[in-house]
Parts: sequence; structure tokens; C-alpha cells
Amino acid sequence: MRLYLIRLSGLLLLSLSLLCAPAALWAAEGLVTVKSSHSVNDTADKLKDVLNAKGMTVFKRINHTDGAKGVGLDLRPTELIVFGNPKVGTPLMQCAQSVAIDLPQKALVWEDADGQVWLGYNDPQYLKKRHNIEGCDEEMEKIEAALRSLAKAATQ
Repeated sequence: MRLYLIRLSGLLLLSLSLLCAPAALWAAEGLVTVKSSHSVNDTADKLKDVLNAKGMTVFKRINHTDGAKGVGLDLRPTELIVFGNPKVGTPLMQCAQSVAIDLPQKALVWEDADGQVWLGYNDPQYLKKRHNIEGCDEEMEKIEAALRSLAKAATQ
């Protein structure tokens, strides 16, 4: 019984310390997040429109909230858009073929517990590190700039 109480009090302290931690600690490693001024649906629509306007391929739009409803579960609005451009992705895969596991690109749009909508995507520098990509600095810079631009267009 005593060991149980010690574990329970330790768990309580850990829980309280996590609640007081800065929001940055909650961010997933390698994920760039941008606040949106729109709903999840509108942000995803805007992103899809700008991707199409830029000549990129939108492979799939997945509504995770609908998926959850389909199995009787609740989930705040959450959508994933899978997109890419072989002209950009292929040279990256030529530098480090394992990066293909993270391609095509994905953008996640979700509403947090406070009602704030976010757009997130994989940080190209994280992918560079994860896959030990060397010799593709120019491609990486283009991808970073494009993702920043796409996120800004969809969220403002």
C-alpha cells in the first residue's frame, strides 16, 4: 500500500509539472506549427487550393474526425493533406533514398482543446538530420521556403 501511494504521489507531481510546462515542450519533434485564423475545414480547403494553384499534386485528404465517428469515437476536427511534386521530391530521394518514407509531404490541420486551429508539417531540417541528407542544401532550402509559403497562404 505504501509503495502504491509513493507511485501515485510521484505520478501526481509529474502530471502537475507537465501542466505547468511551456507549450513548446508539447510540440512534436521535427514538426513546424503555424496558427491558423480559420477553421480546420477552411484551412485545409485553402491549403488544397494553393497547392493546386502551384501545380502540386494533392494525393489525398484524410478527415480523421470522420474516421473516428465511423467507429463511434470523438475527435476534435483533424485533417491530413498528402501532397507533393516529383520534381522536388525525386532529387531529395537521390541524395538519401530513405527520405522516401517521409514523402510525399503531409500537412496536418487540427483544432486544439482551446479551439485554436493549427497547421503542422515536417521540418525539412529534421528530415535532413533523420535521413543524414548531404549534398542537397539547395533542394532543402527550396522545400523550406515552399512549405513556409504554403502554410502562410493557408493560415492567414
